[in-house]
Amino acid sequence: MYFICLSVFSVNVFLDQLNLGDCTIRGSLEAFSCKHAGNDRRLSISLEHEILDYLGKSSDSDPPSPVEHLSCRSSRKTLIYLVLTLGHMYPDYDFSAVRAHLFFKEEDMESFKQMVDNYLSEASRLWAARNEGSSLLDSMTKAIDEVIKIRECDIYSYNPDSDGDPFLEKGAIWSVNFFFYNRKLKRVVSFRCCCTSKFAGDDFLAGALSDGEEEDALIDMDI
Repeated sequence: MYFICLSVFSVNVFLDQLNLGDCTIRGSLEAFSCKHAGNDRRLSISLEHEILDYLGKSSDSDPPSPVEHLSCRSSRKTLIYLVLTLGHMYPDYDFSAVRAHLFFKEEDMESFKQMVDNYLSEASRLWAARNEGSSLLDSMTKAIDEVIKIRECDIYSYNPDSDGDPFLEKGAIWSVNFFFYNRKLKRVVSFRCCCTSKFAGDDFLAGALSDGEEEDALIDMDI
């Protein structure tokens, strides 16, 4: 099933190789419908077994899980959804070893707003200049809300170490990944964005986000 959302499309077109002089920003919003089928069903079962095995071996000194308590089945499902979403976002990268402590559950939209303020301030000025003074943050928030109803979502960020970041491995200056998960709709909206120096080479920019990009906002995800 595909869901076309013009506001998502507009944001994605704007953030596709946005030239900021010495660096280039690339970002995209993607929406995934969660279903139990195909390869992802097999992977989700495997991840479930790995998590249960990990819980049996874990100790009090292990990092706390941001996905609440993994002893709860719904929390394990959330973690699996997030890991599989990463796999669809970056199909050439293996996230099977990702652990729960790399995901951070955000209290509200404030962290997302701070990310836009901190990393996309120049992009926001360009957006306003091209869109009659409108706010990039407001436009992104509206686009996400149209697809997934933000007030009903749990919000997560993914903060990997250098070994688990597909962007930083390829020379990006910074990268961010946010997830908006609506349990009721069984839908995840992701936002990924990176900034790459022009001196890092063109090979990364040509292929970093090419796989899986669609003009449509909602993509089936077999979960």
